[in-house]
Amino acid sequence: MDCLFCKIAAGEIPSAKVYEDEQVLAFKDIEPQAPFHVLIIPKEHIASAGEITPENSGIVAHIFEVAATLAKEHKLADGFRVVTNCGEQAGQTVQHLHFHMLAGRNLGWPPG
Repeated sequence: MDCLFCKIAAGEIPSAKVYEDEQVLAFKDIEPQAPFHVLIIPKEHIASAGEITPENSGIVAHIFEVAATLAKEHKLADGFRVVTNCGEQAGQTVQHLHFHMLAGRNLGWPPG
């Protein structure tokens, strides 16, 4: 499998890690859209939110627990956004489930 995020999770490609445990990795986005912009990925390959099943859905809850931990550690009391894109038309460019966590500026709606 030639998955960029699997290679990052395996340590084959360097990243600016902000959090890691046995299940997930969070690292700084290389093209940040906000002062705080990290990607939170499961280490297990799941191609997109469209592949969430009862067997693997627990990772999504864990990812949101990690987001809450990061918000506290990075003092994001003014708020943050967590978003995932599913499929090409939604803007998913890496076929590995990932969540963008953004903060540090006014994040209007709808997003651009």
